[in-house]
Amino acid sequence: MKNIIVAMTGASGALYALRLLHKLAVAECSIHLTLSEPACVSLAAETDIKLNAHSPDTSKLFNDPNVLSRVTIHNPRDIGASIASGSNRHDGMVIVPCSMGTLGRIAHGTSDDLIARAADVCLKERRKLLMVTREMPLTLIHLKNMTQVTEAGAIVMHACPHFYHRPQTVEEVVDTVVDRILDHLDIETKTQRWKSP
Repeated sequence: MKNIIVAMTGASGALYALRLLHKLAVAECSIHLTLSEPACVSLAAETDIKLNAHSPDTSKLFNDPNVLSRVTIHNPRDIGASIASGSNRHDGMVIVPCSMGTLGRIAHGTSDDLIARAADVCLKERRKLLMVTREMPLTLIHLKNMTQVTEAGAIVMHACPHFYHRPQTVEEVVDTVVDRILDHLDIETKTQRWKSP
């Protein structure tokens, strides 16, 4: 069973996080989840899900009791949470969607909340950190921050779906990004891979 940290920030793209959580649950992963306050604002705007970042009702995200037993929720202000420690072992952290503000704080080592601290720990411990950024156009500041976190060991995955398998639904488009995330976490998925015409 893989142990995965998922962090949601306030960037647009909550559907990416929801599909990732669903697929991690199907793969029977242990999930450590933290949502920033802005993530809850974006989630409510983009879906019908309304959560409180400090005490989210996970049954709104997972309706299977077996899955709920494998999900640990962390308050975004709890710097003393297990995922904030280098002694906590896991198989990777995904920040999805990753706001440019979160990217900037991580790039400059400003661990002012649990998401930035857990990411900082991933970098210092040389653990897998995937940052699924969601913004356009990009400023030079964004690009420099992406370069900085990449040089520190993170993988920046700009949420760019592909269309060569001709997706018919929004979910199929979202899955093109989510399945690439799962590839980088070494989790099997039934993805539409490129085939030479």
